[in-house]
Amino acid sequence: MSADERIDSLRAKHASLEKAIEEENQRPHPDDFRLSQLKREKLRVKDQIYHLAG
Repeated sequence: MSADERIDSLRAKHASLEKAIEEENQRPHPDDFRLSQLKREKLRVKDQIYHLAG
């Protein structure tokens, strides 16, 4: 997998995590633990994109 393909894959995952965060926030009683996990994962993916895009 080329770097560009990896970045595209990570961007798709980042968007998916953003959608999951939005969906969790729309619930009547959002799960704070789940939200923190999703946000940490999203930040980790963002860091990977940053380092690959360099």
